[in-house]
Amino acid sequence: MTRVSEHLNRALHDLLAADPGVHVLGEDITDPYGGAFKVTRGLSGRFGDRVRSTPLSEGAIVGVGAGLALAGRKAIVEIMFADFATLAFDQLVNFAAASTSMYGRPVPIPLVVRCPSGGNRGYGPTHSQSPQKHFLGVPGLHVFEMSPFHDAGRLLETMLGLGRPCLLFEDKVLYTRRMYEDGVVDDLFRYEVTGGVARVFLEGAAEPDCTLIVHGGMVHRALAAVRDLLLEEDVVCELLVPSQLYPLPDLPGLERAGHVCVVEDGSEGGGWGAEVARVLHPRLWSTLRRPITLVASAPSVIPAAPHLEREVLVQPGHIRHAIMEALS
Repeated sequence: MTRVSEHLNRALHDLLAADPGVHVLGEDITDPYGGAFKVTRGLSGRFGDRVRSTPLSEGAIVGVGAGLALAGRKAIVEIMFADFATLAFDQLVNFAAASTSMYGRPVPIPLVVRCPSGGNRGYGPTHSQSPQKHFLGVPGLHVFEMSPFHDAGRLLETMLGLGRPCLLFEDKVLYTRRMYEDGVVDDLFRYEVTGGVARVFLEGAAEPDCTLIVHGGMVHRALAAVRDLLLEEDVVCELLVPSQLYPLPDLPGLERAGHVCVVEDGSEGGGWGAEVARVLHPRLWSTLRRPITLVASAPSVIPAAPHLEREVLVQPGHIRHAIMEALS
């Protein structure tokens, strides 16, 4: 069994071994610490000064990474907690993203900014957020998210190959979960990955009653809801998990869905779910039987106390209730 954090670490090792032009920057990422979540463990000992621990300044780290990319290198930057990507907003939006097109010709900026995100670990208001929505719609900036279905090595190669700055969100709880392999989720569900989109389905089922679209950090909570809906309510759901959140890729099979529900871990209002619905409504208008359902966390700070945190963040019961209400 390979955990997601171990899988990411192996992917970084392989990438740096294969491409001497790749540099990794971040706070406390060198050994013996190896990063707050140990994703960069072993890199500095193996690759020397291509892996550097930096001062505590997210703006400076991202600025240096973007500068390396602008100068022809490739940079991977780790933000210790995604909450603090906001401190690098100027460098991401006004420098890295804008640099791809503001010089009168296309300029490649192969930069990946890794952002450990999400709650359910009791870290409190400023270390538990899922701020993906704040980076949507920025020209030149792509947003991705790790999942237990997607190969991290291919994902890193894809992002660097775009020649555009990319944010890669990685749910912190997901780090401890296993990567799915060989098309099997559990005793009931199987999966396949096509065009960067993982599709989880009930083998042998006909048209699903509902298709859920979720980002990587919501996978296990969505799977728990989907399993409960099947066993307790006889409602068949499929799950679509795109690795690229923005711009949204083509999502397969939605024309045959009885209902579409988008679930995100960020707070409600102006979020990824609204962007997905905006893209899908023109495509599905003739086949939709009811409005697309959006499920998001409460518009609140995230408490450190576990019982209060669970009230704010999306849980399987919230997903199940929203789907049953829509289908009733």
